[in-house]
Formats: sequence, structure tokens, C-alpha cells
Amino acid sequence: MKKSVIVLAVAASTIVALIAVAQAQKQVIYSSSATATYKPMPMGGASMDVLAGDPEKGAHKTFTKFDPGYDAGMHSHTNDVTIVGIKGAYLYKDEAGEKRVGPGEFLFVPGGHKHWSGGDKAEGAVFYEEGSGKFDVIPAK
Repeated sequence: MKKSVIVLAVAASTIVALIAVAQAQKQVIYSSSATATYKPMPMGGASMDVLAGDPEKGAHKTFTKFDPGYDAGMHSHTNDVTIVGIKGAYLYKDEAGEKRVGPGEFLFVPGGHKHWSGGDKAEGAVFYEEGSGKFDVIPAK
């Protein structure tokens, strides 16, 4: 009985500490895609400005830019990705067809879903991206 009470007390204090850390990290974030500092991504042709989180470690929010004509090829991501177009067009294609995600348009891609993506040939694409976990690109076989 005493062991159960101790285990429950430790678990409860751990949960309280984790909640306090999460609440302390909440903050107002403001950024403009027009003045963002985009850093090139390893695959070339794409760049990112991290707004919150860390795409190399977990959940994140970014402004992402595809160069005109950028072609990411057929691929998937381990985690869910949400996209909202800002400028130009994010081009998307899967077995259901093609989509052109322009300014003010929304696209949700579930983790593991095979698709092709790229940037408009003339304008490229600037979009807000939110990932539910670490960002990756897994080439299709």
C-alpha cells in the first residue's frame, strides 16, 4: 500500500512538473512570411523559417518556401503535415489526383501517405507548414 502511494505521488508530481514546463513555453508568436529568414534545407530547392518547435526533433511550425519548379519527387513523411498556401502554389499529387494549393488554401497530408509535391514553375511556393512530429522525407520505392 505504501509503495502504491509513493508511486502515485511521484507520478503526480512528474505530471505537474511537465504541465508547468509546457505552460511556461506558451508564448505569443508573430512573424511575416515576407520578412522571414529562410534557411536552405538539405535537399536543395526548398528553405524553411522555423516559427516554433524543432523540425529535426519533433512537432514544429514553419514558413516553407519552394523555388520555382522545385520537384520533391514521390515520397511520404512519418508524421502528419498541414499546409496553408501563402504565395505562389504548392503543387500536390497522389493516387486521387492533383491539387494546386494557392494562397488561403489548406491541405492535410497524413503521415505515411505517398505523394508528390513541388513548387509552381513561375512563382514557386511559400506556405505555412505544421508537422505533428519530426520532419522527414522518405523517398517512394
